[in-house]
Parts: sequence; structure tokens; C-alpha cells
Amino acid sequence: MKILVISFAGIGDTLFATPLIHELRANFPDSTLDALVRWPAAHGLLQNNPHLNKVWQKDLAADSKISSFLFLWKLRRLRYDFTIVTFPQSRSEYRRVAGFLKARTRISHDYGNFTAADRKFVNQTLPVDYGRHAVQNNLALLPLLGVKPVLPSHRYELYPGEADHAWAQGFITQQQLQLRPLLGVHVGSGATKNLALRRWPLENYVALARQLQEKKPEVAVLFFGGPGEKEAHETIRAAGLKTAFFPKGESLLQSAALIRKCDVFLSVDTSLMHIAAAMGIKNQIVIETPTWNKPIEPFATSFTLIKNPVVAGRNLEYYRYDGGDIKGTPEELIRCMASVKVEEVLEVVTRKMG
Repeated sequence: MKILVISFAGIGDTLFATPLIHELRANFPDSTLDALVRWPAAHGLLQNNPHLNKVWQKDLAADSKISSFLFLWKLRRLRYDFTIVTFPQSRSEYRRVAGFLKARTRISHDYGNFTAADRKFVNQTLPVDYGRHAVQNNLALLPLLGVKPVLPSHRYELYPGEADHAWAQGFITQQQLQLRPLLGVHVGSGATKNLALRRWPLENYVALARQLQEKKPEVAVLFFGGPGEKEAHETIRAAGLKTAFFPKGESLLQSAALIRKCDVFLSVDTSLMHIAAAMGIKNQIVIETPTWNKPIEPFATSFTLIKNPVVAGRNLEYYRYDGGDIKGTPEELIRCMASVKVEEVLEVVTRKMG
């Protein structure tokens, strides 16, 4: 049997699929089990995953129509028996890809934006449950393949190699951070749709780092990120903070290996939040955004949520998995994130740093 797991959405969303991938391998040990992702970083996230035969990567939105068609035609000729569009991929385009590949059984969640065409693209669906985690929403798809979970427990699965851990240790040694408490920070978030508007103001991160430097100068603040955070990191560098460091890992797995060494990790709900959870960070701090909800909490780990007074429990009024943007004007969303004060975040960070 041939199974293709489709995870075209964000990097964190691909991490949500890893417990399902493990369950599929446990239930179908002799099957061909492949994954299809959009982003190169998502491909890197699945690197070394022992349960996959092949990871296909193609940015269909950025590539030409001819190139995308030829790529999908090659996959179609592989004749997959099952395609699974994992949660929370709500856009119709993801289901259209599954429809084109013509697997006998095409599985997806049923989102609020389904059309008659969507029901032709996929032929086995399950309603979205906003009361349970994305990992659990994905595992709930297993009965559509005629099986059930068999593993005793589930977690995010990420596999940095020896070289990745060696790079992380090398960074710690070069920067002489062996004896210093480490605070990991990710100032970014997804940039598709209007998701960048859920970022905490950059000037707040600078103020936080400056005040933390005054109160606890022994703490080293590691600012993580990729190309999307380059400009933000340059702004932070310009602040002249002696306790700020900017590791430049060449891969997501290198960053994951270094995040593992952090004592505390601070972010909004972003892919690196989930990577920190995968790496077993016990002191995670998350600033609440309009997109925060039960399905995207850090899975199977403890965390501290700093409440957003403007969101005030109305998360699903701001954002649902229906293919749309966060509700609200840019000005409203910027004010929403600015409502979380530096002093409140500083108090939690200081307490968690011990």
C-alpha cells in the first residue's frame, strides 16, 4: 500500500503531523509512506524521520504552472492508495492537490469553507474539533483508514543528528555561554495571509531584553529566526545589548539542537514554539495572540500563557481554520498585540529564569 501525507501549510503544522506519521508506520509497517510539503524548512523538519520513505518538497504557489503540473503528474503516476491532507490545512487548494493525485481514498478534515468541488477533491472527511489539539485531530483520521492508534503515547517527533548537536555545542563554546542561563526568543511568526500582524511589537522585545540585562545580566538572550527575521534582528543588534546573541544555524535541525539547550523559551504561537516543545523545553512562555486556540498549544508539555487583554477569550471570533485572514484591520491587530505590556512579560521571564 502507498500512503502520501500532504502538509503544505506552515512548518509547525508539519510538526503536528509527525505523531500521525508514526502511527501510520506502526499500523502499516510494510507500506510506502511518503510526505509532501511546501516549504524547504518543512522538508528539513522531516529530515531523518525514520518512519518516512520519501519527503517530496515543492512550492506550488511560487513555481510556474508548467513546473507544478509536471511535478504533480509525476506524483500521480506513483498511484498512491491514500492521500491525507493533515490538520489545519483549510484552504481549498490543498484539497485540490489531493484530488489531482487521484488516490482511491482522499482524506481531509471538513472545514467551514467546504464547497461542492471540495467534496469531489476528497472523499473521506472528519469534522474539525476546536476543543482538541491538532495532533489529536490528525490521529482521529486513522479510523478512516480502518485502523486506530496503537502507540502508548504521542509527541512531536524531530530528529536532530549528531552534527546538529555538535554545531549547537560549538556555538555555546565559541560564545562562552557554558555557565550562563539561556533565554531563547523568537520575534517572528508565519508571514502568509496577515499572520505577521500577530507579532508582539519589536520595540517591546528590545525593551524586554534591555530591562532583563539590567536585572539579570548573567542571562544570555538567544534570538532565533530565519531569513524572515533578518531585518528584525538587525534592529535588535542596533540597540547595543551586550547580552543578546544571534545564532545562525544552517538548518532547522541545528536551531532545534540549540533551542534544546535553552532554560526558557519565549514566543508567540509560532513554529519555533512547537520546536521548543519538541525539544523538551520545560519553561515555555507564550504571548497570547488572536490566533491562539486549543489546537495549536504546545503539545504534551507545560507552558505559561501570558494573556492578551484585548483577545479576552474571543479567539475563535478572530480566527478559524476557514482559509481566511485574522479578523480585524491591521491597526486593530497591532493595538491588540501592543496591549501585552513589557513589564508583565519581564515578570514572568524573570521568575522562570529562577
